[in-house]
Amino acid sequence: MIRRHKGFSLLEILVAFAIMAVALTIVLRIFGSGVNNAVISEEYSLAVQIAESIMARTGVETPLQIGEISGSEADKYAWWIRITPVAGPPPKSRPRFKSQEQVDDRPVMKLMAVQVRVSWGDRTDQQRAVELHNLRLVQEPAS
Repeated sequence: MIRRHKGFSLLEILVAFAIMAVALTIVLRIFGSGVNNAVISEEYSLAVQIAESIMARTGVETPLQIGEISGSEADKYAWWIRITPVAGPPPKSRPRFKSQEQVDDRPVMKLMAVQVRVSWGDRTDQQRAVELHNLRLVQEPAS
């Protein structure tokens, strides 16, 4: 009488391990890319918050003067602000009044384009950036 051993042969175990290794590799790649996407999303959210904060401070804490300003935030995010004048229609000539007492004393307003850029990344090939654009009115000094 021949006894048959119940169990798996070595070949069956090797095939099972190979299938399990392939499945685990796929699952770990999916999990790893999901974590990486979550980190990138968090970085973008923080960069947008920084850019919005800088945009809100521009013209309030820092004057709206033509030029560029740069700095860094949290030792990771570099930012710069560019303020440029917006070309508009030529100013209308002020009406002449018959009386010296009637003078148009309305302030002259000028439109300025404000651009805020926040960038981050370790290497130049993985440099990421967020850019916001806005228009602001500034009162020109009386001449």
